[in-house]
Amino acid sequence: MTEDQLEQEALGWLASVGYTPLREGVELECKAAQGASGRGQVPKDFWPTYSAMANAHGGVVLLGICEKTGVFSVAGLNDPAKVRAELFNNLNNPGKVSTNLLSDADVQEMVLDGQTELAVRVPQAARKDKPVFLNGQPLGNTYRRLNDGDRKCDDDTVKRMLAEQVQDSRDTRICNRFGLADLDLESLHAYRNQFASHKPGHPWVGTDDTQFLRLLGAWRHDRETRESGLTLAGVLMFGQWPAIMECAPLYFVDYQEQADAPDTEVRWLDRVVPDGTWSGNVFDFYRKVIRKLTADLKVPFALKGDTRVDDTPIHQALREALVNTLVHAYYSDRASVRVIRRPSGFEFRNPGALRVPVAQALKGGESDCRTRTLQQMFLMINLGERAGSGLPRILASWQGEGHTLELTESFEPYDQSVLTMGWAPGKTPGKTPGKTQRDILALLRSDGSLAFPQIAQALGKSESAVERAIKALRQEGWLERVGPAKGGVWKVLK
Repeated sequence: MTEDQLEQEALGWLASVGYTPLREGVELECKAAQGASGRGQVPKDFWPTYSAMANAHGGVVLLGICEKTGVFSVAGLNDPAKVRAELFNNLNNPGKVSTNLLSDADVQEMVLDGQTELAVRVPQAARKDKPVFLNGQPLGNTYRRLNDGDRKCDDDTVKRMLAEQVQDSRDTRICNRFGLADLDLESLHAYRNQFASHKPGHPWVGTDDTQFLRLLGAWRHDRETRESGLTLAGVLMFGQWPAIMECAPLYFVDYQEQADAPDTEVRWLDRVVPDGTWSGNVFDFYRKVIRKLTADLKVPFALKGDTRVDDTPIHQALREALVNTLVHAYYSDRASVRVIRRPSGFEFRNPGALRVPVAQALKGGESDCRTRTLQQMFLMINLGERAGSGLPRILASWQGEGHTLELTESFEPYDQSVLTMGWAPGKTPGKTPGKTQRDILALLRSDGSLAFPQIAQALGKSESAVERAIKALRQEGWLERVGPAKGGVWKVLK
């Protein structure tokens, strides 16, 4: 039988006995497990697969299935009880494997073509159990499942897993000898204004900046080492760019507006990155990007008392998604925080793998934030949550409006988690074009080959004004460029 046929038959059998797959597209590995005597034996290559699946998304290993050049056949196990006993003896031997993730229910006898096999369900390891490694030594003996292979992890990856295992929060360390001079005071005071507006009677409102930072967790004194200074969270949230680079050299935040099918010469229509014109810190990135994400969203007229409510479930979902990305990012990893807006939707990427399985993250109820001090800072200005309900709230708000949402994680080329939020067909929001934009559309309907100077001359506008208007029309899905920047034509879509 083929691999697809085997997987469908095996998973169908597993489902029939209440053996729920770990996730959609479950990883499946087959091993003959015959042993020298032919009675059955746990093969040596089972253990790298166990480590690899545990350190990735989990999977199922079928013992008693042979594979040759992509064709699978049932060999069966003459003594499955012997193989099961050997499996659990080794799982509980710390010299063989670092942790046993399996219970009796995870090893099931199954029958295919009249032969008995063992189906071994390997769950994804919890953060505090990773890395799952072999032979008593994590370096050089830790594997991860990538595509359909078991790949040995390099030392840097193993060290990141070990650090994640022991550190509940990654932003509390003191950046020794960093002080107020390393902060962007405009960012700090903008935050304080937002805090005072949200909590006008709060006792922290009247404190000086240093005391406010201490109370917020942005400044800390270590009683054991007697070090005092800004925490990593304080530098990330309010710091100036040079200070951030000293404390977190791999830190980078990136916002891009892209077309769904970008021109080869135009990679983005708008971009926000630390470029020396602004602080580059997390709080300012949030302030800049949230305005761009929500700038064109329609707001129905609604009142709460005598006050207009300029908010919708879509606004709420995008705010939550942006904050979620910023507080779960591993700022010492090699990927960047990246937010992309396209006509078809949004993409939020943060460096670092998820700390809980995808299904659990979407279900909620288990909060395991990587930067808990940053998370608390956002909470104090009524942004984000701390009950493990962030993604379920995003899911409910976004899908409740008929749109699509997908959460994935990958380990190549770097560990990263990606939340993709797509507009439902026919539900892409947008502004009604203004007069200049309508005039441009009328011109281009009659002649799509017109260039910026020709449009500007025809309308009596500056070229920069025409360029801005066309950029907005493209973002709103009114215009599309067909062909290259030189020699192509404009196509009016609506």
